[in-house]
Amino acid sequence: MDIPPLAEVRRLTEKKRDAWWTVLLVDPVATPLVRVVARWPRITPNGITWGALFLGLGAAVCFWFADWKWLLLGAGLYHLSFILDCMDGKLARLTGRGSEFGGWLDYVFDRIRVLACAIALMGGQYNKTGDIAFVWLALAVVFLDMLRYIDALQIFKVRHSMRKKIKTRAKAFRRAQEDQYGEQSGDNEAGLAFMEDLLRENPTADLDNGDETAADAEAKRSADGVQPELDADGQPIRKKEVIDLHVEFKGRFPWYGRFRTFLLRHRIRTHLISGIEFQMAVFIIGPLLGAVMPVTIVAGALLMVFELAIIYKLLLSTKDFERTLAKYPVPEQPEQPVIPAQPDGSPSESAATAESATAARQ
Repeated sequence: MDIPPLAEVRRLTEKKRDAWWTVLLVDPVATPLVRVVARWPRITPNGITWGALFLGLGAAVCFWFADWKWLLLGAGLYHLSFILDCMDGKLARLTGRGSEFGGWLDYVFDRIRVLACAIALMGGQYNKTGDIAFVWLALAVVFLDMLRYIDALQIFKVRHSMRKKIKTRAKAFRRAQEDQYGEQSGDNEAGLAFMEDLLRENPTADLDNGDETAADAEAKRSADGVQPELDADGQPIRKKEVIDLHVEFKGRFPWYGRFRTFLLRHRIRTHLISGIEFQMAVFIIGPLLGAVMPVTIVAGALLMVFELAIIYKLLLSTKDFERTLAKYPVPEQPEQPVIPAQPDGSPSESAATAESATAARQ
């Protein structure tokens, strides 16, 4: 295949938001390497995933010996393993050879690597010092790593569910409006946009627009004498209504938007201590500094702080979700009267009998 220039490879393979460790210490190496290995079709994303696992297991072997030279070598191998772990996804995006099985393989191998390195690193330190605290640290590292990924998956499901319910409610509301006023609005979901999606394209989207709604913007354009945009049929194009499920959070922490924008302009996500940084602290920084226990404890504490912050942000987001649903009241359908059936006749026969009796009384 024709390999595009490095700038184009970066655009195609690097995530728009990523962990700061990946952005600063991995992508500058991984992206040029992906451009090189893409020239050989025999090198597949799954093959690179296997290579990352083997390097990770090699790091675990080095950690077990617990000597400072072996710790340095283990830290280096772990970083190389993580570089390969990033390269498999980049190669898949660049060549289009990604697969669902490859995503599963990458996830499972990551967990195996963390488990093996945690047992080896803390086990080696226990053999060297006899301090039982290293055994508990091994359990804590594995637990926190799994907790982080399980929590991320559940939060994703909750956010996806909220967005789906908002779309469903907005669609029902617009249909009710059409039935009541006879207006045809076209696609019932075309008028919705979520701020999270807009921020991926423009990190300052919410700062530029503030709390201005689509209706406010349309009224402002009309007051300024700006003609609305027309579609192919000459009908005005309805601007999308932006749904922001983080209004409550940003209202309580007004500095957050500027801080997030600064980071996103450098492709760094605001979750500064995630599972990636936690792993790098335990398996690279700790061994390099010869301070495995204190670095692990500090990294674990910071990881929990950021996880709790994300949970708190989700809690506030549910309040925005409830307020958003309230903006789309769906009128209740009037209940149809039900005429009970008589024991000796059908409902229709009973109705006819009742009409005859009424007429006779009159």
